[in-house]
Amino acid sequence: MTEKNITDTNEKLNFIKQLSFFHSLDNEKLDILNNISRIITYPKNSILFYENDLNNKLFFLVSGLLKIYKIDKFENEIFLYHIHKDSLISELTTLENDTIYCMSNAEFMEESIVLEIDFLEFKANFLSKNILNNEFINEILLKTKQLHCVINRELVFDATAKVAFSLCDDLEMFNSLKRHEVSFMLHIQPETLSRVLKKLKRNSIIDIEKSKIVILNNKMLQNLYRGEIL
Repeated sequence: MTEKNITDTNEKLNFIKQLSFFHSLDNEKLDILNNISRIITYPKNSILFYENDLNNKLFFLVSGLLKIYKIDKFENEIFLYHIHKDSLISELTTLENDTIYCMSNAEFMEESIVLEIDFLEFKANFLSKNILNNEFINEILLKTKQLHCVINRELVFDATAKVAFSLCDDLEMFNSLKRHEVSFMLHIQPETLSRVLKKLKRNSIIDIEKSKIVILNNKMLQNLYRGEIL
């Protein structure tokens, strides 16, 4: 399966309207956005961009799931975070340039739909007129929070805290992955993951039903990555 460009104007507009980022726009502004955008369907496991790429497009995930990761000097994949539907994908460090520098790799975990916007036109028609600026600031703040979570997970949290945070942060994702995929994502050994889950179950913080995690005590689970110990 290859990428599919959706060209029907009304269909494109319907996808744009699914993104909460643009809910404040009137019909005139939506038409302008539609004219400077493309809607692309990407197959599972395809790559949206690689680290160090430069592009002139602003990306939003309409539906699907995207994995953001880096590759270390030994060619090992370092998972950073997932991007879910109705989210800004692009990693922006400045609005001054007309191109966007990609700081990570982005791979689709399932078939996904992406809104691609001409960045230069977007700045001229919206940001320069103080339209959608607040929405942009909120998205950038969310990105910053996401990166703080990555730093905590990689540099501060022990194995128990990593698992607890992952369960609190995205239980659906945790349950959708195989255990070895979760351990790879959290950079812990599968045996360690199994041991942590058994400890959480033994302390009645979670239960495991047909290989799916059920949270029994969300408060105690949060305490594990906020500094309190079982």
